Amino acid sequence: MIKFVKNNIAFILIVLSIISVNAQEKTEPIFKDGEAQIVEAFNTPEKWIRHDLFVETTFDTDGDGKLDRMHVDVTRPYQTDTEGLKLPVIYESSPYYAGVAPDVDGVFWNVKHELGKMAEERVHPEVTRLGKRPIISNSQIKTWVPRGYIVVHSCSPGTGLSQGSPTVGGQNESLAPKAVIDWLNGRAKGYTEPYGNEEVKAFWTTGKVGMTGTSYNGTIPLAAATTGVDGLKVIIPVAPNTSYYHYYRSNGLVRSPGGYLGEDIDVLYDYIHSGDESKRAHNNAKIRDTEMKNGMDRITGDYNDFWAGRDYLNQMKPMKAALLMSHGFNDWNVMPEHSYRIYKKASEMGLHTGIYYHQFGHGGPPPIGMMNKWFTHYLHVIDNGVENETNKAWIVREGDKMSEPTPYKDYPNPDAKDVTLYLAGGAPNAGVLAPTKSPNEGKETLVDNYSFSGEALARAEITNHRLLFVTPKLSKDLHISGIPKITVKLASNKPAVNLSVWLVSLPWNEGRRVKTTDNIITRGWADPQNHKSLTKSEPLKPGKFYEISFELMPDDQIIKAGQQIGLMIFSSDKDYTLHPKPGTELTIDLDGTSLTLPVVGGMNGF
Repeated sequence: MIKFVKNNIAFILIVLSIISVNAQEKTEPIFKDGEAQIVEAFNTPEKWIRHDLFVETTFDTDGDGKLDRMHVDVTRPYQTDTEGLKLPVIYESSPYYAGVAPDVDGVFWNVKHELGKMAEERVHPEVTRLGKRPIISNSQIKTWVPRGYIVVHSCSPGTGLSQGSPTVGGQNESLAPKAVIDWLNGRAKGYTEPYGNEEVKAFWTTGKVGMTGTSYNGTIPLAAATTGVDGLKVIIPVAPNTSYYHYYRSNGLVRSPGGYLGEDIDVLYDYIHSGDESKRAHNNAKIRDTEMKNGMDRITGDYNDFWAGRDYLNQMKPMKAALLMSHGFNDWNVMPEHSYRIYKKASEMGLHTGIYYHQFGHGGPPPIGMMNKWFTHYLHVIDNGVENETNKAWIVREGDKMSEPTPYKDYPNPDAKDVTLYLAGGAPNAGVLAPTKSPNEGKETLVDNYSFSGEALARAEITNHRLLFVTPKLSKDLHISGIPKITVKLASNKPAVNLSVWLVSLPWNEGRRVKTTDNIITRGWADPQNHKSLTKSEPLKPGKFYEISFELMPDDQIIKAGQQIGLMIFSSDKDYTLHPKPGTELTIDLDGTSLTLPVVGGMNGF
C-alpha cells in the first residue's frame, strides 16, 4: 500500500514537471515599468503570420447593390497559431496606402478671383492604384508585433481594394473601421475574397483594439471612436483632422490649409480615390459632383449641414475610448485647434484624456514610452497607473527634444489668466499694444494686396498693407498658454473682404532658416460678413463699421525677454486666402479693437 502511494506521487510529480516545463515554454508578453517589452520569440519577422481578407460593412456606397467590403491585412506572431495565444490589436486605417492622384496643373482651385465669386472648374486627375495583395502596409509592425501585439491595417472606403466610395468625413468612413473592429470581436464577417463566401475568423485576438495614425490616418481612429464600437479601448490620433470645415474654412472665410493653396474637400476626394476604376464614375457623380458640389459652398464659406456632418465634435456622444491626442503648435496644415476641441470635449465627457503638444509642424507622435503605457494599460489590462496620473498635458518646450516633454496639470495651463491688450496707432509704422487703453485713438486704414506674404508684412518697417501694434520689449520671459481671442471693429469699402490676424514675436530673427515660422506665435482668419452668424453671412455696407470676435489658434509658447509681441492685422493672406484684386481698403477702429492673451500668471506674468 505504501509502495503504491509512493508510485502515484512520483507519477503526479512527473506530470506536474511536464506541465511546468510546457508552461515555461509558452510565449507571453512581458511588462516592465508599465510598458510592454520586446520579446525575442515575437521578434521573428521571418515567422510572422501575414494575411489579408475583406470585412463586410453595413453600407453600400458604390451603388452595386452589395454591402461594401474593406480590404484588411493582419500581421501576428506565429504563437497565435502554434500556442493558441490571443493578443490585442493595434490598428491603423488610411486612404493613402494604395497611392494618390498625381500633382498636375489645375488640380487645385484657382484662388485669384473676387470674393463672392466662383472660380472656373478645376482638373480632376485619376489615381493609379499601387500595391499588391496581401500586404497593405508595414507601418506599426516593427514597433508593436515584437511587443506582443497583432497589427492590423485597412484601406478606407473607395481606396485600394476596399469597395465603396470615399466621402472625406462621411458616415461610411466611421462605419468602415467599426466593421473591422466588429470583425475582430466576432460581430461582423470577414471573407478571403472581395466577392467570395469563404469566411475568415479572428480567433487569435482578445478583441481589445487600440488605434493610431497621423493626419487622415489620425482622423479615422476618432471617426471609429465616435461610433461607440465595443472593443475599441484607446485611440492615439496624431495631428488629426477633426472637422473638414475647420480644415478648409475659418470663421466663415474660404481658407486653404498651409502648403496647399486652393485645396478643398473635392480636391482631397480626387486625391485619394484609388478604388475600383469601374465604380469611379458612379462615385464621382454621387459624392463629388452632387453632395460635395452642393454642400461645400466656396462662395460664402458659411457653416452648413454638409460641414456639420463632417465635424466629429458633433458625433462624440457615443464615444467611450480613452484618448491621447498629439499635435504640433506650428502645424499650419491641420491646425492645432483640431486636437484641442476634441480633447476638451472628451475631458468634459469624463473620458480618460491626455494631450501631447510640441513646437514643430505637421505630425509628430508622442514618445514611444508614452504610447506604450497607454496601449499596455488599455489593451493588455496592466495596472500601470496611467489613468491616475495627475498631469494631463505634456508639452515639448522650445529647444527640447520631442522625447522630453514637460508635464503640466492640463492644457491650457491652469495658471493662465486672460490679459487684455489695447491698440494705439502708428501706421504706416508700428503702433503700440499695451494693457492700458488710451481713449480716442481713432481709426487706421490698410490697403489689401495679396502679393506681399505675411512674413514680409511682419518684417516691413513701413507699409500701408498691414497694421502692426507691438508691446514694449519684454522685461522677462512671457508664457502664453491657451487660446488668444481678438475683437476687431472694422469697415470696408467693398461688400466683402478677407480678414487675417497674426501674432508674432519681434524683431524677426533673420538667422533662422528660410521660410521659418518660428517668429509666428499664432494666427487666425475670419470673414467679416459672418460677424453675426457662422451659418449666415451678409454683405457689408461699404463704410459701415462692424464688430467681429473670434479665436486664434491654440498655443503654448514661452517668448523670451527682450522680444516684443506684435499684433498684425491685414487682409488677404497670400498662402491661405483667396486673392482678390489688390486695392480694397480695410479701416480699423482702434478704440473698438482688442486682443486677449492667456498669460501664465496673468497680469503679473505680463
